[in-house]
Amino acid sequence: MFCYQCQETASNKGCKFAKGVCGKPADTAELMDVLVHVLKGVSLVLERRGEDKIDKEVGRFMTKALFTTITNANFSNKAIMACIEDAFEIRSMLIKKYGTCGGGCDPFIWYATTESDMLAKAKSVGVLSTENEDIRSLRELLIYGMKGLSAYAEHASVLGYEDEEIYAFLVKGLASTTKKLSVDEMIALVLECGKTAVTTMALLDKANTTTYGNPEITKVNIGVKNNPGILISGHDLKDMEELLEQTKDTGVDVYTHSEMLPANYYPAFKKYPQLVGNYGGSWWHQNSEFEAFNGPILMTTNCIVPVKDSYKNRIFTTGAAGYPGVKHIIDRKEGGRKDFSEIIALAKTCPAPTEIEKGEIIGGFAHNQVMALADKVVAAVKSGAIKKFVVMGGCDGRQKDRLYFTEVAEALPKDTIILTAGCAKYRYIKKNLGNIGGIPRVLDAGQCNDCYSLAVIALKLQEVFGLKNLNDLPIAFDIAWYEQKAVAVLLALLALGVKGLRLGPTIPAFLSPTVVDVLVKNFDIKPITDAKSDVKAMMD
Repeated sequence: MFCYQCQETASNKGCKFAKGVCGKPADTAELMDVLVHVLKGVSLVLERRGEDKIDKEVGRFMTKALFTTITNANFSNKAIMACIEDAFEIRSMLIKKYGTCGGGCDPFIWYATTESDMLAKAKSVGVLSTENEDIRSLRELLIYGMKGLSAYAEHASVLGYEDEEIYAFLVKGLASTTKKLSVDEMIALVLECGKTAVTTMALLDKANTTTYGNPEITKVNIGVKNNPGILISGHDLKDMEELLEQTKDTGVDVYTHSEMLPANYYPAFKKYPQLVGNYGGSWWHQNSEFEAFNGPILMTTNCIVPVKDSYKNRIFTTGAAGYPGVKHIIDRKEGGRKDFSEIIALAKTCPAPTEIEKGEIIGGFAHNQVMALADKVVAAVKSGAIKKFVVMGGCDGRQKDRLYFTEVAEALPKDTIILTAGCAKYRYIKKNLGNIGGIPRVLDAGQCNDCYSLAVIALKLQEVFGLKNLNDLPIAFDIAWYEQKAVAVLLALLALGVKGLRLGPTIPAFLSPTVVDVLVKNFDIKPITDAKSDVKAMMD
């Protein structure tokens, strides 16, 4: 295998042994390479069709398939093979409908029926099949950005919100990675990916808020109750809704975990008394937290880690998530709902969760809520009570050097506001960092996709203060990245014109020195250093 799509990749160079740092076996990684390869073939056939719109069913499949290949989403060879087989079937259907795409896609007109055939093909279609380091770097940057925006597009489509232009870009982007393009052309596509990521996150924001209401300032309990419970993790709010509906009057409580915490902020979910709070922290703590929870766990999306035997019989996956030997809840049929009855029945036989902490988390500061406080915020800026906004959104991870983000949050002057979204917030959100005139110094907008809210807030502040450029605001960006959704967020920020952002804890391994130089020259991207030095630089 060779994989360097996430921040934890071995020695910040690439995982190339029997198993990746994330726990993904080599054969699973290679099957994912094959899946991406076949999706490129599908895209080449679609390019030939000469139409502006992509069939929605095909678009949904492509987003779900790309989502499945994200770090820590799916470890099941069976699930990946099923995606490949579906991709073959779709490609064959499209070839019959539109005809072949000519000699340019001949290497993609290939079919396999066995896992061994697919793995044999993987040797020639993986990441390293592009020999030129800089071309490979730009192609992979584009692919990882598309994986990330596909995750967000998939969540929106589940709620009935789609944009065919998003699907069309995926086709264009995937097809482009098979062609000889200039560096300028590839950089333009990367920025177009960022622009499409903004469109996708805006669509998902509309889907979430139209369906469940605008997030509200909320105090979320982090202790436990006495009833048995179900722990729901991941990002899928539709799964959250259906679980809450099915646990009504059952005597079973529901707790959020990691990126599902922001579900507590939505008005539609507050009507369920069995939603009693959040349990634990970010994704990488799940081995110990899932053991202590005692009840069943539902993983709705990525962020699953290798499952321990101690809770393997009470963890379930659904959607794009999967793990060998773990029960998978099948997708809902059109107009129907997923069946969580087995999880609920199991919960009733389990003891209540073991308490691991007490207290509250305050969140719900998405763009609508912050704009409701706009007069207060503007007055605080004009009076000098707020000197700076620091965006610290992004992902958490296991490495010790991620303590940097805690140290930055603690070292920032008391007249700064931290804007955050994603699971990186667990590094500091439970600390008492105070408030400024009643405004909490940590404003949590929600999940990683809610980094869109942070961009909206910045753009609204730019408008309020009458500034010509977003970068003229008293705002700094200190972003933690881990996987491909964070790559999509990064490209979105670049497409919005943000410059001078800090990125860490490492510069992505898939960026070649030449590509890094281009990003530094055009966008002034900075690697993080140490908390004290970076805080000083941000304040200056």
